[in-house]
Amino acid sequence: MKYLKNVTSIKINPDRCTGCGVCLEVCPHDVLRVGNGKASIIDRDSCMECGACVSNCAFAALSVDKGVGCAAALINSMITGGEPTCGCSSSDSGCC
Repeated sequence: MKYLKNVTSIKINPDRCTGCGVCLEVCPHDVLRVGNGKASIIDRDSCMECGACVSNCAFAALSVDKGVGCAAALINSMITGGEPTCGCSSSDSGCC
């Protein structure tokens, strides 16, 4: 499932990444891959900001605003049946 385009907060610090691949094992949506000894983000729009990659990275190479942002807003709106809202002001670009 794709969420909202170009809004997820996932980031990777290649200087900290060792290419161990744990993030690939725990990511439920195949957002990452390892190549040339480093992880990289290959499908940012599939990230649901669950934080599994961050919680399991022993090298603090990944960051994500777990449970916030537009992906979480979209999921919450599907559950509650309301409109997506991520708490951004209407003047912010790239928001829901």
